[in-house]
Amino acid sequence: MEIILLERIEKLGAIGDVVTVKDGYARNYLLPNKKALRSNNANRKVFEANRAKIEADNAARRDVAKSSASDVDGKQIVLIRQSSNSGQLYGSVSVRDIIEALNADGVKIVTKSMIVLERPIKTIGLFDVRVSLHPEVAVNIQVNVARSPEEADLQKDGVDVMASMFEKDESGFTEDYDPNAEPGEIALEREEAPAEEGEEA
Repeated sequence: MEIILLERIEKLGAIGDVVTVKDGYARNYLLPNKKALRSNNANRKVFEANRAKIEADNAARRDVAKSSASDVDGKQIVLIRQSSNSGQLYGSVSVRDIIEALNADGVKIVTKSMIVLERPIKTIGLFDVRVSLHPEVAVNIQVNVARSPEEADLQKDGVDVMASMFEKDESGFTEDYDPNAEPGEIALEREEAPAEEGEEA
């Protein structure tokens, strides 16, 4: 379908560009969200008649987005989630979770449609997430997903919680078992241990 863009769309074009897109993309997203018009003679005339106003409105929205960008850019939000020992979350972090955390942190200008989440977050760790405040203004926030506030602080300071978690598991394993014991001798040694203690005493 051929459409006229009413705002800049990444990888498509700028205001006023006539581009061809898949019908579904136009019908389900661009047209209902007033990001484009069907390209026909009537709509071209309407667009040209209103072009100055459309461009002025876009510039005003862009200026608002630029002025609020500093409040959002580089912001770090912490989400506490339960996870398995391997760091896999029970569930995933959604766009709504990110919006709620931003709102709780006093950032009210970001809406769900502005969050660009390439794929759901399904593990603990630090994740850079793009926020498109306007088609021409994008910033990054950092989402810190951890199992506790203490773990979140460690991650913020650059500690790889996943790696240290595995180190703890391994050290726990060596404390329980004698690393020098031959395979199959552990049970035998445990049975003999009380007798040996008696002899030493």
